[in-house]
Amino acid sequence: MEFVISFDFRAPAFGAPAGELYAAALDMFSWADELGFNCVSLGEHHASADGYLPSPIAVAGAIAARTSSVTIRPNVLLAPLYEPVKLAEDLAVLQLLSGNRMQVVIGAGYRPYEFQMFGTRREDRKQGYLDAFSVLRQAWSGEEFEHQGRRVTVTPIPEVTPPLLLGGAHPAVAKRAADIADGFFPPNGENWDVYRAERLRLGKSDPGEKFHRLGPIYTYVTHDVEAAWATIAPHVVHCVESYAEWTIEAYGKAAGPFAGGVDVDDLRRSGAYQVLTPEQAVALIESMDDCSTFILTPLLGGLDPEFAWRGLQLFADEVWPKVRHRAAPLPIPGV
Repeated sequence: MEFVISFDFRAPAFGAPAGELYAAALDMFSWADELGFNCVSLGEHHASADGYLPSPIAVAGAIAARTSSVTIRPNVLLAPLYEPVKLAEDLAVLQLLSGNRMQVVIGAGYRPYEFQMFGTRREDRKQGYLDAFSVLRQAWSGEEFEHQGRRVTVTPIPEVTPPLLLGGAHPAVAKRAADIADGFFPPNGENWDVYRAERLRLGKSDPGEKFHRLGPIYTYVTHDVEAAWATIAPHVVHCVESYAEWTIEAYGKAAGPFAGGVDVDDLRRSGAYQVLTPEQAVALIESMDDCSTFILTPLLGGLDPEFAWRGLQLFADEVWPKVRHRAAPLPIPGV
């Protein structure tokens, strides 16, 4: 199974300052790499009041410099907001800098404000990521090509081309992923059967019957569960409410499991956010099958880095020795 440490660098006013979060994350990258985690994952959004990470490529460079083994996975990279030729250059350099450890999940985005901010239209997002796939592939061939009437040559090119996955949940996206991408990365395994059927129809290899199962969004290890949950709960509420606000912006109404309002007890019962003793954490991980992903999100919603480190250290001391034998990189989803 795959062990992932994830960051989005939210820094709401009631949480830790952004500078402290970024400084702590640098050491957490190294911690996860040295421990034997398989992947560091990064989100992307723009113009967020809490500073949600707008520059995953820059942070990926820092991860490459502070680690030696982990996969570096922007998930998702909002490709329609990028100039694709420059994106091809930046990702090529990152792939070289990291020693071929990039795995890029491309998404369409959905917040109208982000599109207007970059002078693009939300209605054109499908064409935006289609162009990105096309340009990236041509750019990394090492040959000159034409893009929008311009001659383009990208150097240097990666020694090993980074796998390009398409993220999304809609059936049409699943079919498109089978056609244009190296793999498919639905948030919760949505429409995997559609992706698989289309891939087989196109004569490509069978990606298997299921997408790997994701564990909780957030897990914290402690000997005092109630006290830790009291600290964590406001940060969880902030994240969930923020996503609800973004879906209202995009679709005119809140979407998701907490669209009707956020209740702290319901959040806790959902299982998406878990505060566990070391013994409970071991049991959770051992209950997951080999095609699963366990996620740590230590700085969720601007949590105090000192608090986050206490949970990570307890995980390293009392959980990891009992579960590290389970750690193994999963195949690229959908290949």
